[in-house]
Amino acid sequence: VQLVESGGGLVQAGDSLRLSCTTSGRTFSSDAMGWFRQVPGKEPEFVAAISWRGTSTYYTDSVQGRFTISRDNAKNTVYLQMNSLKPEDTAVYHCACQRRGEREYLLKSRAQYDYWGQGTQVTVSS
Repeated sequence: VQLVESGGGLVQAGDSLRLSCTTSGRTFSSDAMGWFRQVPGKEPEFVAAISWRGTSTYYTDSVQGRFTISRDNAKNTVYLQMNSLKPEDTAVYHCACQRRGEREYLLKSRAQYDYWGQGTQVTVSS
């Protein structure tokens, strides 16, 4: 199983980025997908998740209204559209998969995810 993130980079505050995460070796359409972010010295933080049916999405409060998670089952890919970026969004962003995940409290728990990608760096300058 492989999850590969892309789309990170260095941007200025107020800019946008779209992260992608493509999976292989697993039935993508049966997986809920989540995005987490981590800064040095801190635990990974939940950012967003989409249920395996794609009918429910969840966000941490600090990105609500700015970030949008979506999925394309035909491409085995989950996206994170990030708008109005802030310096505090700077982190390594990881995607992860959870078999048939649907419940909010499970999708927000990193312990419930089965596989993780290596991450992509997002740096937002002020």
